[in-house]
Amino acid sequence: VQLVESGGALVQAGGSLRLSCAMSGFTFVNYALGWFRQAPGKEREGVACISSKNGNTFYMDSVKGRFTISSDNNKNTVYLQMNGLKPEDTAVYYCAAVDLYGSSWPVLLRHQYDYWGQGTQVTVSS
Repeated sequence: VQLVESGGALVQAGGSLRLSCAMSGFTFVNYALGWFRQAPGKEREGVACISSKNGNTFYMDSVKGRFTISSDNNKNTVYLQMNGLKPEDTAVYYCAAVDLYGSSWPVLLRHQYDYWGQGTQVTVSS
């Protein structure tokens, strides 16, 4: 399983970015894809996740209404559209994947995921 993120950049507060995560090597029938972020000196936290089975999504409270997670199965890519960016959104953003077999929903804790990308930097200036 390989996950490759892209789309990180420097953006002004109030701006928008769309992150992409290209997936390959999947053999799971039902899996979750999540976006996490880690700011300097802080723990990695879950931002949003999406189920491959039914498209259900889940968001952390601080990004609800601003971020949208989506997937394009034809392109094997998951996206994170980020609008209304704030300086506190500054972090390295990672995508992650896990086989959902036997797991409950939502899945947005770091230890629940098995596969990780290398991360992409998002910096929001004030």
